[in-house]
Amino acid sequence: MLPRPRADLKPNTAEFERTPLVKPTGFREYDARWLFPEEINLMGLQAIGLGLTTLFAERGVPKRFVVGHDFRWYSGAVKQALISGLLAGGGEVHDIGLALSPMAYFAQFELEVEGVAMVTASHNDNGWTGIKMGMQRPLTFGPDEMTALKSIVLEGRFKSADGGRYLFVDDLKDRYIQALCDRPKLKNKLKVVAACGNGTAGAFAPQVLEAVGCEVIPLDTELDHSFPRYNPNPEDMAMLHAIAEAVRTHGADVGLGFDGDGDRCGVVDNEGHEIFADKVGVMLARDISARYPNAKFVADVKSTGLFMTDPVLAANGATTTYWKTGHSYMKRYSFETNALVGFEKSGHFFFNPPLGRGYDDGIVAALAVCDMLDRNSDKTLAQLRADLPQTWQSPTMSPHCADETKYDVVDRVIAHYTKLADQKAEIAGQPVAELITVNGVRIVLADGTWGLVRASSNKPELVVVVESPTSEANMRAIFAEIDAALSRHPEIGAYNQKI
Repeated sequence: MLPRPRADLKPNTAEFERTPLVKPTGFREYDARWLFPEEINLMGLQAIGLGLTTLFAERGVPKRFVVGHDFRWYSGAVKQALISGLLAGGGEVHDIGLALSPMAYFAQFELEVEGVAMVTASHNDNGWTGIKMGMQRPLTFGPDEMTALKSIVLEGRFKSADGGRYLFVDDLKDRYIQALCDRPKLKNKLKVVAACGNGTAGAFAPQVLEAVGCEVIPLDTELDHSFPRYNPNPEDMAMLHAIAEAVRTHGADVGLGFDGDGDRCGVVDNEGHEIFADKVGVMLARDISARYPNAKFVADVKSTGLFMTDPVLAANGATTTYWKTGHSYMKRYSFETNALVGFEKSGHFFFNPPLGRGYDDGIVAALAVCDMLDRNSDKTLAQLRADLPQTWQSPTMSPHCADETKYDVVDRVIAHYTKLADQKAEIAGQPVAELITVNGVRIVLADGTWGLVRASSNKPELVVVVESPTSEANMRAIFAEIDAALSRHPEIGAYNQKI
């Protein structure tokens, strides 16, 4: 049996080679992320595999797992260490090789396997690794499962068992692509920039888009795990600006950007304007609710207020509920409430039956955008965007804050704004209309201007987003107020980007 993991080991020491290293903060709210090898070593990953089989046994779930890995130089080694732990715990492992996260979720259905353990750091910088896990199709772990797994691993309560079995599924990529392409072709040929940031999606997305009838302009689709231009993150302005430039250069109808593990999609219109994913969600909700009257949608708390106020959605009888940010929270809540689609501002979209199987897939989202354009062939994407009521909105901004302190800092921020609201104090020159505290705090002012502060679920950061339906000045005013409030907390560092 493996020794009990420790958190204080240093690379290039004898103890590092003898003992599992697992930093506790790597267990996030709904998945796991560590710096490799500073925060987890290969023996630590074996411990995670043993912990997963132990958890499945405790929950009465068959110990069968789909396992894949993203395109980073160390992901294959990370996956093999994880697999050795799963096998030692008596797990049946279906290895699908190099994969996107949604390909692993697809494999759960295709292979009729209960569990998934996808090795990916998603859009995180090089040096990060992680695992997206689940034990019930199409859901991934939430806080309950993550807390239980953390306890098993850190306390060394994992149990070995006989019966481990390894299967390599060499045709899963072909089956996944075929399933995506098993649909009518577009009636009108679209010129599409497909941007992959040299991440894993480059091996999948361009092929699918071509097969459904797009003329594809590839952008950074060659796999290169050094990510030479920018991280594959469609919320990052560097990636969005590169897509916009390519759209203008080639006269494309749309630019589509995929993140490192392919479960998110960013969109740029034909004029080269970046459209934040929540606005894309409103456009898709308009299109979908016209075909499915009285549709139910879910949006995360970072998303635009237009989901509640858009007159077209109201006319179509559509209703939207705001819920916690995070792909696992949104996936589960959309599934449990039978929402037709869940939209997250980061670009995770969850299409439930009959539109999808409920998991987030950036290529499925891209196809939905293409279908929307095909059905509205008399308008460009820029015109569809211009049809939305205007709002002034920031990108997602993330000041650094250590994992060990970020939740406490957010609790203090919530208390600060709760006190101001109770005192009827004005914020950014306006009274407070509502505080939404389902996930951090969303401060809604009298004219609909709002600002959000929450803790990032997967990085040592806070998340700040602001929007105003009335003016850019009001958007900037609420950000200035929030920024000033955050500056009073010494635990908070520099932003990754600011308006």
